[in-house]
Amino acid sequence: MSQFENVTVIKEANIYFDGKVTSRAVLFADGTKKTLGIMLPGDYEFGTDSIEIMEILAGDLKVLLPGETEWLHIEGKGEFTVPANTKFKLQVAAVTDYCCSYIQE
Repeated sequence: MSQFENVTVIKEANIYFDGKVTSRAVLFADGTKKTLGIMLPGDYEFGTDSIEIMEILAGDLKVLLPGETEWLHIEGKGEFTVPANTKFKLQVAAVTDYCCSYIQE
């Protein structure tokens, strides 16, 4: 899906790591939420409250998922899922465009 229809966008940005990671929340009529964002090169660690599906739209990064010892490399487009209530690490090598979906159980 290249665009979203009939949504609410929160104007205020989510800003992390001194502005190196930013996103905007998109709210859907059914109560679901996604964020659209950009990550600049750097090393980051994030925590999750819910299951997160990270769709990489463009970029170059490595992700270390919880319980894994091997980094997953995504260059261009890709996707990974992070379990709820965990942490994951990112090594972003190039400006990365992403869409994150939050899945409530």
